[in-house]
Amino acid sequence: MKLLNVRNSALGILALLLGAASMAQEFNMTVQVNVQNISQPDRTIFKTLETSLQEFINNTKWTETDFSDEERINGALIFVVTNFDNNRFQGNFQLSVSRPVYNSTYTSTIFNYKDNDINFEYIENAPFFYNDNQFESNITSLVTFYMYTILGLDADTFELKGGQRYHEEAQQIVNLAQSSRNIGWNPNDGNGLISRYRLNNDLLSETFKEYREIMYEYHIHGMDRFALNPKQVKQDLQGYIMKFEDLNSRRPNSLLQRTFFDAKADEILSIYSAGPSVNIAKFKESLQGLAPNQSTKWRSIKV
Repeated sequence: MKLLNVRNSALGILALLLGAASMAQEFNMTVQVNVQNISQPDRTIFKTLETSLQEFINNTKWTETDFSDEERINGALIFVVTNFDNNRFQGNFQLSVSRPVYNSTYTSTIFNYKDNDINFEYIENAPFFYNDNQFESNITSLVTFYMYTILGLDADTFELKGGQRYHEEAQQIVNLAQSSRNIGWNPNDGNGLISRYRLNNDLLSETFKEYREIMYEYHIHGMDRFALNPKQVKQDLQGYIMKFEDLNSRRPNSLLQRTFFDAKADEILSIYSAGPSVNIAKFKESLQGLAPNQSTKWRSIKV
């Protein structure tokens, strides 16, 4: 059993007493609980939830890997509350996470995702517990699922399938949460197309292998080398991204394909709108087919 109590973490106390650099946590996440749509006069519980979630994420030691301060994963989690009644919360999670790019001060967004099926009970000041062998609560499962998914995606950008163990940990959370009957954990949720189950299942499936291959090549062989030879990298990035054509031919407009372009559309637009000129006529045509919902951005790229 993993006990993740942010107020009384034995690991955190030990690290403080010993000054153990090896206990550096993995995340530097900002959490915001947005209650603009809620008329609840007493906002204390929302602020407590916001603080508790941020401490839970940032103060927990999620892995056995040592992270230095500059290696911590930066991001934001915005919980937009759409309904609140008797300690029951409904709303959506909006997550955005980036990783640094070598030889620059630039950070590249690797995950920009919205989960519309957030529903949980939270009692003010209750500690968070994560039991890797048993479902404890939906809020804990939600947060731990996304933290392990983000750890997996981040690791995938540094090593081919480097995040496998974290995606498998997220899979365990999915499996345990299915017994809770909360929405988002089961194969048929989200019409079988958009759910936490689908996100995790597709990440681990060979059917969608191009996504993780592209995440690795795009960052290690692309962005991390951009400062050294921008023209060559702009040409190489086209090849990496166009590998989605093989996936799109098998599974058109897949969740992972949309997830990639939701994170990368602005970056791609920026890359090909400035700097050394390269031939992108075929690339623009491909982008229109791969991510038609981003067509306004693709039209803005000058050939």
